[in-house]
Amino acid sequence: MTTLKAEKRDMSVKAKKLRREGYVTGNIFGKEIEGSIPVKIEKKEAERLLKTNFKGSRIALNVDGETYDVLIKEIDYNALKAQVDEIDFQALVSGEPVHSVAEVILLNHDKALGVIQQHLEEIAYKALPSALVERVEIDVAQMKVGDSVKVKDLAIANDKDVSLITDPEEIVVSLAAPHNEELPEDETAEAAAAEGAEATEK
Repeated sequence: MTTLKAEKRDMSVKAKKLRREGYVTGNIFGKEIEGSIPVKIEKKEAERLLKTNFKGSRIALNVDGETYDVLIKEIDYNALKAQVDEIDFQALVSGEPVHSVAEVILLNHDKALGVIQQHLEEIAYKALPSALVERVEIDVAQMKVGDSVKVKDLAIANDKDVSLITDPEEIVVSLAAPHNEELPEDETAEAAAAEGAEATEK
């Protein structure tokens, strides 16, 4: 399990100032935590974490020497500055079900036989901490044009330890025909125009 180091945050210092100083802010909340614990994380540590972990990942969060078993609950990404501003964590309690999401990962993009259309980025579910699912992988190289994969087709839907929240009938990914194959009329028109030009030259 990945371990992330953090420090308790002094709430008298504004989040904007901390971000300018190279920190990402965050909070830890949970059933056994009164209110929440505000934290700050070094930006480079947060970036290292998010290279291999994402929303729904379970990690060990070390705060000033005390380690919490947590779920990455929310990631606040600032698109304008291309940086993460805040990460919120939920402290897990053994035997206590938790709401989470599994990230949808598409494999073999370059081998797809058509245009990939991803409809869902994540699958919402509820499970005990011991049964959390961080990611769902789909090999699009195995799909044919016109194929679609629904939530109910995924392994997570058949996991007896997981209760789906996302509708099992929702489409996760589908494969459409390449655009140039969808325009035969244009190609016919271009061919006819070319023939007409040749006839004029003769």
